[in-house]
Amino acid sequence: MATDKSVMAVIRAGRPTFRNQNDKIAFAVHASFLASGYILTATGPQALNDTAFYNSSNDEVSIDQWNELNDEYAFIYANPEKGLKKVLLKCVVMNENLIVDGLAEGSSEPAHFVINVEEYAGEDGGNNYSQQFKNLEKLVKSIDAEILSKLDGSTAKASSSSNRSSETNDRTRQGIYEPGAGFGGLVAPPNHPSGIILPPVPSGSGSDLFPGPGAGMYPTRGDPGFGGSMLFGPNDPRWLGGGGPAFHGGQPGVPPGARFDPYGPPGVPGFEPNRFARS
Repeated sequence: MATDKSVMAVIRAGRPTFRNQNDKIAFAVHASFLASGYILTATGPQALNDTAFYNSSNDEVSIDQWNELNDEYAFIYANPEKGLKKVLLKCVVMNENLIVDGLAEGSSEPAHFVINVEEYAGEDGGNNYSQQFKNLEKLVKSIDAEILSKLDGSTAKASSSSNRSSETNDRTRQGIYEPGAGFGGLVAPPNHPSGIILPPVPSGSGSDLFPGPGAGMYPTRGDPGFGGSMLFGPNDPRWLGGGGPAFHGGQPGVPPGARFDPYGPPGVPGFEPNRFARS
């Protein structure tokens, strides 16, 4: 990672001649690449050639002609630590800003950064380069965050992708609801991100006499003494203590309020209701 001290050391070693304030900032961007381990393989008009990015050699070249163009700068770098993967860097002057775009070999998404020249270019100081820049530490950190780290496949970019993936997983988990087992044993319903509480969908079916609630409805009663299937035998707990098939105040074997469906066509021998009575 480049620092303001390593970038200033590269600037002093290169001893560039600046024509204007834009030259200073463009060279500071270039020095940040060198301080980060890149080598310069083409610059100036040669770097703007349509085939230079793919056909230029990996040999290191001098900085000559880097500011030969008007209001435009171009550099091609290779990174020995990353298999000499090439990077094309272009800087264009627009009003008081320097528009910086970098494209890594094999990528279709350029890194983009806008630098306000007046914020970082100092007064002319002759050969004293430290006086020709201001806020250099802030500039170098911005170049590293907005250009270098993105071209290198930065940890910041990976962290951002990880955060988006985590948020997506959280939203997915919020949308999954597993109801509790049985009527009366519902798990607390999930809260929707919008703040709406979603009613549960009960997994139990209730009974004919006390049917369960419909989907999206909260249960209004949960008496454990009733419920279950419509089919039950003599020892079923719904016989109110197991005293027999007769319910208090009603016909034998018929719960209060229950519907009675004939067992068969009326008057047909063998289908009388008393035929199915408990003996």
